[in-house]
Amino acid sequence: MEFMIIIFFIGFIGSFISGMLGIGGSIIKYPMLLYIPPLFGFATFSAHEVSGISAIQVFFATIGGVWAFRKGGYLNKSLITNMGINILIGSFIGGYGSKLMSEAGINLVYGILALTAAVMMFIPKKGLDDIPFDQVKFNKWLAAILSLIVGIGSGIVGAAGAFLLVPIMLVVLKIPTRMTIASSMAITFISSIGATVGKMTTGQVDYGPAIIMIVASLIASPLGAVTGKKIKTKILRIILAFMILATAVKIWMDIL
Repeated sequence: MEFMIIIFFIGFIGSFISGMLGIGGSIIKYPMLLYIPPLFGFATFSAHEVSGISAIQVFFATIGGVWAFRKGGYLNKSLITNMGINILIGSFIGGYGSKLMSEAGINLVYGILALTAAVMMFIPKKGLDDIPFDQVKFNKWLAAILSLIVGIGSGIVGAAGAFLLVPIMLVVLKIPTRMTIASSMAITFISSIGATVGKMTTGQVDYGPAIIMIVASLIASPLGAVTGKKIKTKILRIILAFMILATAVKIWMDIL
């Protein structure tokens, strides 16, 4: 019972943050699943198990988040279609190919992605949120290439890639913050399909903890989305930036 409570807590916290910031939540749940259970005397999950559980959990967390953002013009359909298709292809390749990698290799990929995302989040984004939603434009070829690359890397760690998609959409594609949060949730949902299929077909999923995480996700993600709509965009970006930075530091400390 204690083990189930711990897993539910990890899933709830990660999914609440997922809904609030437009990320799949694995940026939080990945290290929590690795480090928290052993603190209570439970066996340590392997990197393969953590990435498998994360992939399935992200799939359900993003469903709840997208549902909460379905009204208000937050979802950019052109952006979602463009990046969603390419990240789906990349995430399936990464998710399936991750079986061939060592656990150290999976953690290294995660560390590189987190560090890249952290650096991008601290780049100034002046005037970004002054753009009306109906006037948002972006480079479709650049969006397609970047989402394919993100998909491959995120598929490897089962993270769906939203923690890297968000800074790319903000810094490179110049998408307003609230539209970025909502659209990244939809793109992450598409991405999680490829990563989930890849992990399941290669036997990398521990279904007991995964089911507990799913229940937590369906409860917490919509609550986080509602909360995020009430918080200023600058504060949302700061929270995400420091969250990604802290995780990157922790992962790299373990790698080195």
